[in-house]
Amino acid sequence: MLAATPSPTLRTIWEPFNLQARRGIRQAPFRYWFTYVNEENAPSFREPLARMLAWNYSSAAELPTLRSPKDAGRMSRDLWVTRSNRRAGAVPISKDPIAIFSAEWMSDTFGMDTVVLIRHPAAFAHSIVKQGWWHPFEHFTAQPSMMRDLFAARADEIERFARTPQPLLDQAILLWTLIHEHIAVMRARRSTWRFIRHEDLSRDPVAGFGELYAWLGLTWSDEVERAIVQSSSPGNPSVTEKASNRRRDSRAAITAWKGRLTSEEQAAIKARTDPVWREFYSDEDW
Repeated sequence: MLAATPSPTLRTIWEPFNLQARRGIRQAPFRYWFTYVNEENAPSFREPLARMLAWNYSSAAELPTLRSPKDAGRMSRDLWVTRSNRRAGAVPISKDPIAIFSAEWMSDTFGMDTVVLIRHPAAFAHSIVKQGWWHPFEHFTAQPSMMRDLFAARADEIERFARTPQPLLDQAILLWTLIHEHIAVMRARRSTWRFIRHEDLSRDPVAGFGELYAWLGLTWSDEVERAIVQSSSPGNPSVTEKASNRRRDSRAAITAWKGRLTSEEQAAIKARTDPVWREFYSDEDW
């Protein structure tokens, strides 16, 4: 998601809904992965998120989290960066897949231009399994308004996963389904947003990002194009062991999951995410 009124000065806020995000930057009292913010609980989140988007750092919120000299050094760095961004009048870019269920509230409350990235279910599942990212489904059941508003039709399945941890592939299948069912709903009622398939952006990054820059009113430059080419060129690996590694062969990465998942795993993902995947993909994408 990107805040409205694009500016030549843009700065990123790393996943503020992530429970590991630095409290001095985000300040909002998140307790659950994929927190669902709506008008019922908005008073707890509106002000701290507004401060975050205005580049107001809170040393008081960060101090209780310090455990080492490294943490103290990080706090000093974050304080300096946020103050610099505020002085520069930087427009914040909030790149946060964990905010997906709060995207509409964030967009409406803070006037954000919103870009939603869609990902193939097998590619998503492969990433989850490869990284070993277990999801605590009790974080969904602990949010009554989320279960009521978003997941009523799948409540029994979510509650079963919350009670008894399931295999990682099964978790990935359910999580992808929940996320993309919601994306399909948002796409139907948010005509001013941009919904982009990860694969389309990866197949032709320069053209894809060029269109995105134009839509957002951002200035395209040779420097921007070089950075995109370097990050997505065929000379990069198609699969990386670290999720933080941003340089990949984007075209080869589109189907890397085909060589990593067994035929049985691929068939299970296709069958159990049906019919949701048909909202975004065709049989040719498998």
